[in-house]
Parts: sequence; structure tokens; C-alpha cells
Amino acid sequence: MQGGGLCFLQVKASRCREAVVARMARRALKLVSLAAVSSGFYLYSSKYLDPNDFGAVRVGRAIATTAVITYDYLTSLRSVPYGSQEYAYLKSQVHLRSAERLRDLCCANRGTFIKVGQHLGALDYLLPEEYTRTLKILHSQAPQSSMQEIEQVIREDLGKEIKELFVSFEDTPLGAASLAQVHKAVLQDGRTVAVKVQHPKVQAQSSKDILLMEILLLMVKQIFPDFEFMWLVDEAKKNLPLELDFLNEGRNAEKVAHMLKDFDFLKVPRIYWELSTRRVLLMEFVEGGQVNDRAYMERNSIDVNEISRNLGKLYSEMIFVNGFVHCDPHPGNVLVRKCPATGKAHIILLDHGLYQVLTEKFRLDYCRLWQSLIKTDMKRVQKYSRRLGAGDLYPLFACMLTARSWDSVNRGIDQSPVTANEDVEIRTNAAAYLPQINQLLNNVPRQMLLLLKTNDLLRGIESALHTRASASSFLNMSRCCIRAVSTYQRSKSHSLYRKAKISLLEALSLWQINLYELFLRLKGSRLGNWVIAFLSRMHHSSY
Repeated sequence: MQGGGLCFLQVKASRCREAVVARMARRALKLVSLAAVSSGFYLYSSKYLDPNDFGAVRVGRAIATTAVITYDYLTSLRSVPYGSQEYAYLKSQVHLRSAERLRDLCCANRGTFIKVGQHLGALDYLLPEEYTRTLKILHSQAPQSSMQEIEQVIREDLGKEIKELFVSFEDTPLGAASLAQVHKAVLQDGRTVAVKVQHPKVQAQSSKDILLMEILLLMVKQIFPDFEFMWLVDEAKKNLPLELDFLNEGRNAEKVAHMLKDFDFLKVPRIYWELSTRRVLLMEFVEGGQVNDRAYMERNSIDVNEISRNLGKLYSEMIFVNGFVHCDPHPGNVLVRKCPATGKAHIILLDHGLYQVLTEKFRLDYCRLWQSLIKTDMKRVQKYSRRLGAGDLYPLFACMLTARSWDSVNRGIDQSPVTANEDVEIRTNAAAYLPQINQLLNNVPRQMLLLLKTNDLLRGIESALHTRASASSFLNMSRCCIRAVSTYQRSKSHSLYRKAKISLLEALSLWQINLYELFLRLKGSRLGNWVIAFLSRMHHSSY
């Protein structure tokens, strides 16, 4: 009797939820229709006005999309046995339809919606492949502002017309992103520059868009209690104001250029402050191919493995040593080129609007966690994962950080490359453990969220270059972790003997890594293969 009553209540609750969603969909469609009619009258008398200027249109579109996606999930799978082959197929189709609707919403509402959609597209460890594959195109298909809008922003911020400031200004942008677009221009003194201009309506719409997303996510959570994405809204609230201030971006560019000045392979474009404002940023113009374009590197005789190694060095230094991290390394923001003068390959780092500043405690715990993962010291993996907020979910946390299965983490992440089967296993587990992943993301420090996003973007680049999980990336991380921990220990020691001992241990550890790296290079070289074959023959001949 009790079981039957419980079943009846579950069915009743499910029907209530479906009724709520149906009412939401009907109301959303009414709102969209009303918005379309009212905006049509207004647009009739203003040929330059964009329908996206109307809050009712943007809100109606977002509500309607959310309602349709929610209704699709509730109704499409209810009559199919859970766990069956048909269920898996239908679920994949619902994922794909929903991802396409979400992509279309982001493209239509633009600005903040595209920014959040790009973030979602990088969450390979969290979202089904249908979502990440569909949303990744938002990095390359962001809508453009018209030339009239660009002229308006420059006029308002710099107080002059484009023809007064530049000898030439290309109408077609070099690239368009969620918040801005970049044009090539030539100044009156002959300097070629890149002009980054913010989309004119982003500032006014961003706070309203975030509020709208927050309300919609809370509504979805009422229907699907396991749906926990509020952390994404919290991050957008914190980071968007920083990204919308181009003067902040210019300061970040100069800071990171000074911080990493010893890396001769890094190029950060110079900022021209005299013509920069909160919405307009003038930079030195630097050309190159995208960092995930393997064909471009082969055409220009650029060593793919060298680029991958140097990118790893760059980010290991930022994360573990300096605690000042460029958090948007998607391929459009990281270019490569061969320097005509020296023939060396350069990495060009663009878009410095989003940086994460790590606290000393977080940075050192993160260093020690990665050291433990590389050494396969599972007790310390558990210890430092807990210190970073993972709690009992530390095995899941280790898998998310490394993008490896728990078996691979236990065997040693530097011992075997990632296989296609392991990738499938990770995606399958991500879908199965979605509530736990969301719980984890809500528990870890906010600093961790941007690092997870950064890790995913870097892995995407490595996958495109076919250099993922190479031993050199772990060696670079180990070097930076050793230096960071040793520097901290010396700063806390008041004994000269103790400082000397720390420095000696640091030097020995770095020497061991260099020796191991030399061994790996010899092993992979023609000479190394010849020596190994010769020793093998000598060994067999002795028996």
C-alpha cells in the first residue's frame, strides 16, 4: 500500500511539473508575440533600431527557449524504459536539439549570452558532448556590430571621427567576440594598430541579462532539483564588469608582459594608452595563425611540439609561480608565428580582460596537489583535494583536474597517453555523476572555477595539435611546483642554514627532472633508439 501510494505521488508530482512547464511555454509564447507586435510598430519609424534593444524581445526569447527545452526533456523520455538503447538514443537527440536551441538563443541575444555559452562549450568534464560540440562554434561565430555602431562608440569615447584619427580603418573586423570586435587600422603617424571596440549595447544589457539568467536557472531548478548551475551566474556577475573595462585589460597585458619577460618566445602586443578608453583599446598589430591550426604550423615550419611545450611552460609559470592567470586561452586568443628576423616561433597572447588572481594558500595547495597527482601519492591527493574544498568527492575532483579516469590517476597520469576509450568513459561518467559534479563546483573556491575552464581550453588545444598528455607538460608543471614551494619555504625560514638546505634540495630536484627529460629525448631520438637496440643485442648475446 505504501509503495503504491508513493508511486501515485511521484506520478502526480511529475504531471504537476509538466503542467507547470506547459503553462510556462504558453506564457512565454504570448510574451514573445506581444513583444514582436509592439516592437514592429516601433521599428517602422526607426530603420536603424535593432529588435535586441527591446528588453521584452530578449526576455521573451530566453523564457520561450528555456520552456521549450525543459518541456522537451520532460516529455520526450517519459515513455521509454530508462537505461535501454532507445532511451540512450532519444536522450542524445534531446541533448542535440536543446544545445542547438541554446546556441540559437545565444546568437540572437548576443553579448552576455554568447559569453556564457562559450564558457559552457568549454565544460567537457561536465556537459554531454552534444552541448560542448554545438556551443564551441560560438567562439568563431559571434555576431558583428555594424560600422555605424563602431563609429558611434569611437566618436563617443575618443571625441573624434574615425577619419580624423586614422589614415585607414578596415570596415571588416579581423575577428568578432561576445563583447567586442577588432579592426585593423593605420594611425596618422604610420603605425599599424589593432583597434578593439566594445559592442555598443553590451554595457547596458549585461546586468539585466545576468539577472534574467539567474531567474531562469532558479525556475529550472524547481523542476529538476539536481540542476545546479548557479555557480555559472555567480562567476558571470564577478567577471563581466572586469572584462567590460578595457583599461583593466590594458593593465593586465602590461603586467603579464613584465611578469614573463624572460620567456623570449612570448609576445604580448603593446598598448597605446593615448587612444584607449573603457570601451576602446588600441594595441600593436601582430599577425599569426591560431594555436590549434596544425596545418598553418606545418606550412610555416613551426614545430608543433615546441609550441605545445612552451604553452605549458607559460601557463605553469602563471598558475604555480605567479598566481596571475590568463583565463581565456581559446584558440582565437593565442596565436603563433615565425619571427622573420630570428626564425624562432612566437606565442602571441591576446585578450587580457579575464585574469584570476590566486591567493598564496590556494596556489600552494594547488601546487602540492599536482605534485601528488604526478607522483601518484594518493594520500596527499586526498589531503590537498580536501583542503581545496573537494571533501569526500576527491576522486571525482582528481579526475576533473586531470581529465583522466580514476584508474589512470591511480596508475600515474604521466605513465600512459589518453585513449579514445578513456575519453568515452570520462564523458559517460560525467553524465552519470552530474549532481556530484555540480555539488563539487559549488563547494570549491571560486578561484578553482576559472582554472578548470583554463585547463579545459588548454587540453582542447593539445588535442587539436595531437600533443595531449605528453611527458614534457608534466615535467614543466613539476619544475614550477618545486620552485613555487621552495620560494615559499625560504620566505618563511629565518635560518641561513635552513634556506641553504631548501635551495640545495630544490636544485637537486630540478636536476633530476632535467636528467629524466634528457633520457626521454634520447629515447625518442634516432641515436637513442640505436643505443637501446645495441644494448638489447648485447644483453641477449650474453646468454
